[in-house]
Amino acid sequence: MPLGLAALDDLFDAFEDLREVLGGNDVTAIEAASKRVSRAAASVRAIGAWRSEPSVVERLNAMLPLIDSARMRVNLLTDHAGQRLSILAAHGAQTAPLTYGR
Repeated sequence: MPLGLAALDDLFDAFEDLREVLGGNDVTAIEAASKRVSRAAASVRAIGAWRSEPSVVERLNAMLPLIDSARMRVNLLTDHAGQRLSILAAHGAQTAPLTYGR
């Protein structure tokens, strides 16, 4: 197996896990999956082979739709959470006293 493909497999699996948990409400699982993606991406960057090995570049290009899907899902969920907070804030502190804490 060319250098870096195992790291790319880990990155692919990490993004698959992230995409899956983003569909739920388990904050702990989302945080764990996000950290796994971060570690896997750091491993790929550390190898440096992604710049020079055609098989690694090809695998990364094949992963782009999955990566983009996860990014769009995170953006959508962030917008949704922001909208919900805005709605709660618009109804006043009596309706949503736990929106922000000190």
